[in-house]
Amino acid sequence: MPIMAARAYHEGKFVRDLGPQEMVPEDCDPGDFFWLGLYAPTPDELAGIARRFGLHPLAVEDALKANQLPKVEVYGDQLFVVARTATLDGDAIHAGETALFLGPHFLVSVRHGSARAHTDVRARLESLPAKLAHGPDYVLYAVLDFIVDGYFPVIDAIEDRMLGVEDRVMDTPLSAADIRHLYKQRHEIIRFQRLVGMMKEVAARLAHGDELPAMDPVVRPFFRDVWDHVQRAEYRLAGLRDIAVSVIETNGMLEQQRQGAITRQLAAWAAILAVPTAIAGIYGMNFDYMPELRWSFGYPLVVGAMAAICSALYWRFKRIGWL
Repeated sequence: MPIMAARAYHEGKFVRDLGPQEMVPEDCDPGDFFWLGLYAPTPDELAGIARRFGLHPLAVEDALKANQLPKVEVYGDQLFVVARTATLDGDAIHAGETALFLGPHFLVSVRHGSARAHTDVRARLESLPAKLAHGPDYVLYAVLDFIVDGYFPVIDAIEDRMLGVEDRVMDTPLSAADIRHLYKQRHEIIRFQRLVGMMKEVAARLAHGDELPAMDPVVRPFFRDVWDHVQRAEYRLAGLRDIAVSVIETNGMLEQQRQGAITRQLAAWAAILAVPTAIAGIYGMNFDYMPELRWSFGYPLVVGAMAAICSALYWRFKRIGWL
């Protein structure tokens, strides 16, 4: 059984671990609740948990698919929440899934594709019994906050790479591989931003939506903190999209500028070389009667004239920035 943790609490304090077949009693004390964490269970394993906690079959089916978008659904006196996690693997952002079943006296989490276990969250809450005493709805808040906080290391890593490329593009033209990488990174950011936007809707409904089962009004304001963190992540992702676009556009403008400078240099040298080419071509036509053809100073005069004209053109183009 892929049970990462199964614990019973009373008034925010850890009491004992759950037995492998222990059912949730119908006459739970108001201060009692159970917290069960699963990782990638099989259908049979999750079906056994569903029987023990009375989970709705439609929610169980969604938790097994592991391809759901972030959402909040109500099933009787239970709440079903799907959240998406994010990890960075090279240049790709891999999205995992965590499904959460919230009942009056329990929280069951089902993780798929997420390497970040809830061990740290559990340890932190168990060290704060006053917080944990709020019940399983507060645990739901803590898990969602943990998931959303996991977005920021991914965003930080992407931002560092993008800013590095942005600095480099001012000195060195981007290669075709660099541009393809930027487009791929931009697509990853867009996909991630779409998921973050849906997580924002989940947090907004938990904080401000209609009355929800198994949710204490005292706890609901905590979800505003989740909403705020998701909003910050969304703004930063929008900024990263803009950076990717601006880097590509800046590279294109700089490349055009470089090509324009080369074109002007070629045009300037062509104009300079056109003068001696024309004069030499005329004197190479072998006519008998041409100016200064038989004069002893004719050759140095023509060469000097070509040098003077070329020098004047060179300095003229130099002043206007073409050379």
